Amino acid sequence: MRTLWNKGTTATEAVDRFTVGNDRQLDLRLAEYDIEGSKAHIRMLQHIGLLTAEELKALLQGLDDIAIAVKAGNFQVEDDVEDIHSQVELLLTRALGDLGKKIHAGRSRNDQVLVDVKLFLRDELLQVRQEVLDLFEILQQLSEKHKDVLLPGYTHGQLAMPSSFGLWLGAYAEALTEDMEQLKAAWKVVNRNPLGSAAGYGNSFPLDRALTTELLGFDAPVYNSIAAQLGRGRTERAVADALGAVALTLNKFATDCIQYMSPNFGFIHFPDELTTGSSIMPHKKNPDVWEIVRGRCNRILSCSGEIALMSSNLPHGYHRDFQLLKEVLFPALEQLHDCLQMTGYMLQHLEVNTHIFENPLYETLFTVEEVNRRALAGTPFRDAYRQVGIEVNEGRFHYGKTGPDGSLASLKASDLGHTHLGSLGNLCTKEIAALMKEAATW
Repeated sequence: MRTLWNKGTTATEAVDRFTVGNDRQLDLRLAEYDIEGSKAHIRMLQHIGLLTAEELKALLQGLDDIAIAVKAGNFQVEDDVEDIHSQVELLLTRALGDLGKKIHAGRSRNDQVLVDVKLFLRDELLQVRQEVLDLFEILQQLSEKHKDVLLPGYTHGQLAMPSSFGLWLGAYAEALTEDMEQLKAAWKVVNRNPLGSAAGYGNSFPLDRALTTELLGFDAPVYNSIAAQLGRGRTERAVADALGAVALTLNKFATDCIQYMSPNFGFIHFPDELTTGSSIMPHKKNPDVWEIVRGRCNRILSCSGEIALMSSNLPHGYHRDFQLLKEVLFPALEQLHDCLQMTGYMLQHLEVNTHIFENPLYETLFTVEEVNRRALAGTPFRDAYRQVGIEVNEGRFHYGKTGPDGSLASLKASDLGHTHLGSLGNLCTKEIAALMKEAATW
């Protein structure tokens, strides 16, 4: 197998197969970033006098030719080539002869991989940011659209107090603002330049790390060369933590939807074509999409812990264990993209039940409202609480306020008099939008 580290000896086929694993397939996602990092590196080499202007021009053209093949889907890592980095250098050497071998001066495969992964994760985080923003916008629109439609609220899985579809949907919109803050924190970890740290101990070439930082659009270099290598695992875990925050929000929302779709609740509905059936029970409309969202998000939540375990108990410096991080993080990114997009797609077809409170079962939701009504009328709160409790226990409780037609069914959220920040009557949609705007600025 052709490798960048070959010194005239060869590993056995069994060792190659075991140590390389599926790294070459995963590396295909890094091809464009390996080329981007290499371009910045050779521009720097020319700047410090290790390449001539003519050599730089030829190498840039060679890398551009490889980039065209990558974009067209015609690039692959050959069977006897170890990884993406070896393949790119091999193609340059085939095209340019010994000039292609100069591209690796002042660089180790360690900092080459680090910069590739950071460039890749930077783009992935930007994509997640946009998908979160898209979902946030849908949730806010639906929150406003259904803000006056009452919805039963639960604690301990038991009927608790009146909620609304506006309050419920708006809650997940605001949760996404906090998730966005974690994505921003991950971005700050990702967007620092490790290139030039070589194998972790710098290089005797007069490398201009400030130049490659500027060329690649990083905020700053990782200054200490050992610290750059310590970033292996730390960077991936920062991203995994942020993905996990988003995944937890989607997981809980999916669980709500599964429950609310059940005929026992019947609070929301989706078109039949967005559900699945049973091979034996003709009445079934299964929430398979939401169940897969929930299950995939559980897998994403496990990603951070798996990365932490892979990265712990290792002294500083590179270890081959780090190669396995891609096997954990890359699929998690793909799954989160899918879950965010599918959640938004499902919500575009959400139908809410506006007749929930025709069922007398839900009248006890208004016990707190009735206690407060009596307290406002002059009854001491604790006496009002006891009065209503006795009425509930004796089956004689009736809420003293009804909707326009004299029934609970026609009550709207705005009829309940909730006015404080973040309540049924004051969803703070604009304020939450401002939070998201600030969180998404990075």
